[in-house]
Amino acid sequence: MTSPIEDLHTVRDYLRYASSQFAASPVFFGHGTDNVWDEAVHLVMRSLHLPLEDNTLFLDARLTREERQLLLERIRRRIDERVPLAYLLGEAWFMGMPFHVDERVLVPRSPIGELIENGFQPWLGDKPVERILDLCTGSGCIGIGAAFVFEDASVDLSDISADALAVAGSNIDLHELQGRVCTVQSDVFANISGQYDIIVSNPPYVDAEDLAGMPDEFHHEPALGLAAGDDGLDIAHRIIAGAVEHLTPGGLLVVEVGNSWVALDEAYPELPFTWLEFSNGGDGVFAITEQDLRTWQNKR
Repeated sequence: MTSPIEDLHTVRDYLRYASSQFAASPVFFGHGTDNVWDEAVHLVMRSLHLPLEDNTLFLDARLTREERQLLLERIRRRIDERVPLAYLLGEAWFMGMPFHVDERVLVPRSPIGELIENGFQPWLGDKPVERILDLCTGSGCIGIGAAFVFEDASVDLSDISADALAVAGSNIDLHELQGRVCTVQSDVFANISGQYDIIVSNPPYVDAEDLAGMPDEFHHEPALGLAAGDDGLDIAHRIIAGAVEHLTPGGLLVVEVGNSWVALDEAYPELPFTWLEFSNGGDGVFAITEQDLRTWQNKR
């Protein structure tokens, strides 16, 4: 890509240029945006530390040469290397909040955020929430989001990856939740002790066939956070097997399994999964109560 640094000078110039370049390239939108314009706005405005909304005041501001070089380099890497935008920025947004991200963790994009914002209702009912476990936490966005909704609850962010937990720890600090939100290194439930009122998880759930065919952007993400065997259910099976021991009476288990939901439903014909629907899009997320899990296990 020939550098047009001498021709483009304002924020508006770079929004237009980025949009044109993305539209003419095979980039895939699936890590926080779903179209050319939103991708361009996020790249340009956040690279310049400017707001995503109410930003018309800045559109005709002229940029320094250093700023122009930064934008052009990020546009180039987004197209040529297919690096997800969140990794270029070191930032992703979830539930309207910023989170540190890099290639040690998946880019936050779970529909579970909508469920958290609604307080896990109506599935939680009037049950008080004192402890929450975010299993396979990655960046920590799900557990930290839950901590803001359930202000009196303690939250554990668990992951097998020490690298992921380092990122999650940085997000605990970013949102000043030290003392109420903690990290735990654990292979599913191996190092988890005690019981929780809510266990929520967005574990690896991509089957081998889907993983091989994913767009280039996804191959920048850690395979540990995506791959889950031939049918995508390696981790989900373990969560279902062990969750009841770690749920309080009346507790709730919520797990995202994405496109593997059909295989999971077929694998457990006697489990009364509730497959959730989301106003903002997304599927493959189930909820099930501690009582239903216990009843099922007792029958076995």
